[in-house]
Amino acid sequence: MRFAVPISVLLMLSPTASGIEPRGILGDSPEITAKPVPLDTSDPTRRTLGPLTYLGGLALTSADPAFGGFSAMLVDGEQFTLLSDGGNLVSFQMGAELRPYAVRFADLPGPGTGALKRHRDSESMTRDPRTGRVWVGFENRNAIWRYDASLTRAERSVRPAAMADWSIAGGAEAMVRLRNGQFIVFSETARPKGRPDARIVLRFAGDPTEPPRAPLPFAYVPPAGYDPTDAAELPDGRLLVLNRRLSLPGLFTAKLSVIDMRGVRAGGVVPGIEIATFERPLQHDNFEALAVTREGADTIVWIASDDNGEFWEQSLLLKFRLDLPMGGRHAKSPPPAKGTG
Repeated sequence: MRFAVPISVLLMLSPTASGIEPRGILGDSPEITAKPVPLDTSDPTRRTLGPLTYLGGLALTSADPAFGGFSAMLVDGEQFTLLSDGGNLVSFQMGAELRPYAVRFADLPGPGTGALKRHRDSESMTRDPRTGRVWVGFENRNAIWRYDASLTRAERSVRPAAMADWSIAGGAEAMVRLRNGQFIVFSETARPKGRPDARIVLRFAGDPTEPPRAPLPFAYVPPAGYDPTDAAELPDGRLLVLNRRLSLPGLFTAKLSVIDMRGVRAGGVVPGIEIATFERPLQHDNFEALAVTREGADTIVWIASDDNGEFWEQSLLLKFRLDLPMGGRHAKSPPPAKGTG
């Protein structure tokens, strides 16, 4: 995770944001404390935000100093895997009561020696539900690595030519394996020529670590002032995109938007339809991780935050039901809902 703000602000807010510091590695005592949090800190009874219904959320902490920094996650039934931007893995099981158990800590093998945080700047993660294989995007190196289902063995890696000129702070921030086998990779900050309001997106016909690797490039227009941090496929094939902004004095705010990529051609531009805003008095933090699951007929949205190792940020894990018209390209979306709504 990187911020496009003056260096003086970075030094004030996040002295470890450069990634040049030694990498913290989780220890062998996997323990988590999970504290329930309300959606609205001014109204604990509030449950709705536009098409989202709040089903509960947690502030996660641990005595381990390397805990946190979550930038991507996988949710498969009651199995949760959180990946930090330093290559640390936290996995646990959790049912409807939202109480983590069977907690495990692990270290993801990856680029470089692993001595520095920037060696393992893992920002995105996606999975093939059939094989269990997992793909991770490394921002600092503009690389994609493929792992076995256990995330203990790297199988292949690639530095796609189409990502070569992305900045070290704008790499594969979001990555989705679609149900049809295609892969969608978002840059956080790289912009197509002549479109400063848009971000470059690549669509790979298949596994990006396998040839042929020439992707179809297009552009996504996030909400003004926001950058994409994660994305997930909805049941109807559209993408739900998580977008984040860092500003003063509001610090972190986030927006969810929906995009429809059907019919997009090389060089095309896809606007996002904003559906929800996370800002004061709602829980609002450095939201970087997104997952979409199903519980019966319900579409469930999970959102997690990266605390950057800072005392004034949190590792939040929030659960929502999404009630959004599904099924058609022209499905009508509700107006955006804001935190003060």
